[in-house]
Amino acid sequence: MPEIPSLAAGRLPGLDHLRALAISLVLLFHYRIFPHPAWLTEFGRFGWTGVDLFFVLSGYLISAQLLAEIARRGSISLKTYFIKRTFRILPAYLAVVAVYFLVPAFREREALPPLWKFLTFTQNFGLNLATMGTFSHAWSLCVEEQFYLLLPLVLLVLLRFGLGKWVVMLLPVLVGVGFVARLLSWHWGVVPALNTDHSWLEWYQYIYYPTYNRLDGLLVGIGIAALFHFRPRAAARLGRYGNWLLLLGGAVLVGAYWLCFDAQSFGASIFGFPLVALGYGLLVAGAISPTSVLHRADSRVTRKLAALSFAVYLTHKGIIHLTQEFFSAHGLALDGNAMMLLCAGTVLAGALLVNTAIEKPMLRLRSRLLKRQHATRTATVVVV
Repeated sequence: MPEIPSLAAGRLPGLDHLRALAISLVLLFHYRIFPHPAWLTEFGRFGWTGVDLFFVLSGYLISAQLLAEIARRGSISLKTYFIKRTFRILPAYLAVVAVYFLVPAFREREALPPLWKFLTFTQNFGLNLATMGTFSHAWSLCVEEQFYLLLPLVLLVLLRFGLGKWVVMLLPVLVGVGFVARLLSWHWGVVPALNTDHSWLEWYQYIYYPTYNRLDGLLVGIGIAALFHFRPRAAARLGRYGNWLLLLGGAVLVGAYWLCFDAQSFGASIFGFPLVALGYGLLVAGAISPTSVLHRADSRVTRKLAALSFAVYLTHKGIIHLTQEFFSAHGLALDGNAMMLLCAGTVLAGALLVNTAIEKPMLRLRSRLLKRQHATRTATVVVV
């Protein structure tokens, strides 16, 4: 029976492929807000789900690391955890926030939300695209940061009262809470605006952006990690069917595509997010199974794109805006394929700059701090 590879075993190629897929979907979807080739309007329609794939990946990776630490040490080092998350997220994010506020030409739209919303990761609450649409894609980072803050605290509380295995029991409860939250959001926020010109604004503000409506992907990711942690034999048996999991995930996503063809319909708003999360969860489970084609196939291209995905996500709208402005002034058609390819190149170049100048040095600094902390802890244990 094949064993599921652990995070400690090193990089999992299947997850690199999925990160590359997620950022590609996001780029295709967001490029549609700029002048674009006609074929992209329909082709990129489902690209909004790239964010949900990122949620599933984050839910799995972070909870798997925390559960592994609990199994190894019996507790969680909050200091180590927050050093890891802070140096991974904040340097690049704050640098891009600074560019948005200090360089108005970088803004893809006119108005920014207040700075304090970016600094407190609360931009996703009450976000009005008509008045505060610039750097709006940071909403998903707000959801993830809130998740990063709460998850270890919830796990520590469960540990404190000996309720560790309740993690699995809590997941369906929280999924149910999400259904109720979306129903209430629909009736209180969207229904009053139906059949008006601004109904789409209310849908984004009340359904799409709030954290309590978008937990499904994160919960599915936690569920996968919990399965491997608490039911390793079942996970190993599941690992024999990696390619079937990928096919099943694809089938579920096809169903989600049709359900969410009108993403702002009642059915899509209430049931679409959990269905998308389930589909991507099956892809993640398949990607980490040693029998799947995604796990076995390594690729330098997807590995590099996965490494750049966070920087691409942060900067792509501003760079697309600048690229289109500059090259359209020199005669290149805004809605042409050539402009789109050029924008893809400049986005990757900008992400490479951010990755090289900010992300990598900060990760090296993080490694030194973690080594120093580990050495201090070891010395303390020896002395005691």
